[in-house]
Amino acid sequence: MLNLYYAAHTCALATHIVLEEVGADYTTTRIDFASAQQRSPEYLKINPKGRVPALVTDRGILTETPAMLAYVAQSFPKQSLALMDDAFAFAEVQAFNSYLCSHLHVAHAHRMRGHRWVDPDDAHSIAAMQRKVPESVGGAFAYIESDLLKGPWVMGDRFTVCDAYLFTLAQWLEADGVDPKKIPRVIDHRRRMSERATVKKVIAVELA
Repeated sequence: MLNLYYAAHTCALATHIVLEEVGADYTTTRIDFASAQQRSPEYLKINPKGRVPALVTDRGILTETPAMLAYVAQSFPKQSLALMDDAFAFAEVQAFNSYLCSHLHVAHAHRMRGHRWVDPDDAHSIAAMQRKVPESVGGAFAYIESDLLKGPWVMGDRFTVCDAYLFTLAQWLEADGVDPKKIPRVIDHRRRMSERATVKKVIAVELA
């Protein structure tokens, strides 16, 4: 059985949604950031990075959202959530998810986790990163809006793991200072995702 380690309001939501979408037999373990449980010796044995998500499988532990999304999709091929029947389409899925992971999520993290990149005592640099977030995150969403979101889903007519990942990061855009009026297609995608039964179920669990 799969076990997903997660915390509310994190990118773990994407993998959680996809596990529901494919009907996986899985359990979850909540990690409490408020008590710094992610840095506890017990959790560091699961994920030495001290972050979520982590997915325990019968072959070992996976981290990094794009890898976990691809793994779940490959493990449940009937749902075709990563378009693996088409080599180029699968590469597009990977490219999209890699962009979210390497660029958009990192830009978002500058708002509250500047200490990852500069000395925690360097208040000037941390403040500068925070001021940049509306522009950097907004620019990333604008690019997704104009160039990557094919519609109605990220990859076109077929729902994929990309949709769960985009929805997850789109939860935070207002807090990052992004004007939702400038990205109506992203906002419409977020709305339609929020109406899916799987998404409603997972969010209820994570926020309980």
